[in-house]
Amino acid sequence: MTTEYTQDDLLPLSGIQHFLFCRRQWALIHVEQQWKENALTVEGRIMHKRVDDPFFTETRNGVITARSVPVASYRLGLSGVCDVVEFIPSPLPSPSAGEGVMLPNREGLYLPMPVEYKRGKEKHDHSDETQLCAQAMCLEEMLSTRISRGYLYYGETRHRVEIEFTAELRTLVQDMSAEMHNYFSRGYTPKVKTHKGCRSCSLADICLPVLQEKVIAASRYIKQNMED
Repeated sequence: MTTEYTQDDLLPLSGIQHFLFCRRQWALIHVEQQWKENALTVEGRIMHKRVDDPFFTETRNGVITARSVPVASYRLGLSGVCDVVEFIPSPLPSPSAGEGVMLPNREGLYLPMPVEYKRGKEKHDHSDETQLCAQAMCLEEMLSTRISRGYLYYGETRHRVEIEFTAELRTLVQDMSAEMHNYFSRGYTPKVKTHKGCRSCSLADICLPVLQEKVIAASRYIKQNMED
């Protein structure tokens, strides 16, 4: 049975990337409402500011580009904003084929494709792909269509990467969304698990990963000596 969330239940879609990077970071931001900027987050915010313009739409070579498109899914319990959604003319004869939507005052069908802008370069994990796939799944629910792929644009390399929304990626989005809601409803913040990403995390001064690890180690030491 699929859970249907309400408007009040919706969590920020962008948090799915934080969650995959570090569940503790996600909880500090979304459960404990803590945030701190660093050079990387500022660069990312500036880049999105250049892209995001909710009043901007353009048509070029038949492709309609819409910016800052609000999206939501009551099945996933997520809401957010797509940086860009491109509507590409579809060769399909009708929407019954599963893909393609009709647009007001436009002839034919269009294939919606989300495009997410990132300040850095391609990552070794699936956080960017999962966020993009979540956007696509929101659009699918809103437009009653099927979206097979989207794009990630990386500012550091100035390279656009095509992402296929596979069954595995869709399952990952569903699993992460359910786990995020579980953490949020419990008000749960995981304990520290240090990794190399801690050095670039904007919340390092709040999380204090090294200090937390030392406290945990000290607690174990005291407990062990008391038992001995």
